[in-house]
Amino acid sequence: QVQLVESGGGLVQPGGSLRLSCAASGSILRINAMGWYRQAPGKQRELVATITSGGRTNYADSVKGRFTISRDNALNTVYLEMNSLKPEDTAVYYCNADVQPAMSWTSYDTWGQGTQVTVSS
Repeated sequence: QVQLVESGGGLVQPGGSLRLSCAASGSILRINAMGWYRQAPGKQRELVATITSGGRTNYADSVKGRFTISRDNALNTVYLEMNSLKPEDTAVYYCNADVQPAMSWTSYDTWGQGTQVTVSS
């Protein structure tokens, strides 16, 4: 069974930085796109950033220039470097990946359990 495990969340002051990591484990044949989403209290889950297996990236307008997504295909890991954090970035951040398990002809949309990011003074 494939799992995504996030780490790196926490409490940070406005203007600060955090780095999130998400590692995929299990019997994996291939990981296609990976990404980060977030959900603030009372709001719908929204896209933060995505990255293809070839490294092409896409960002929400609200994080462009502040957040950077990257991945290490050898480690099946995706990262989110977050700089100049604002209180409105406070949310639970979820890792997402399109994963093709070993011995499978199809890929599956897979989610992590989420990690809390709180930006507050």
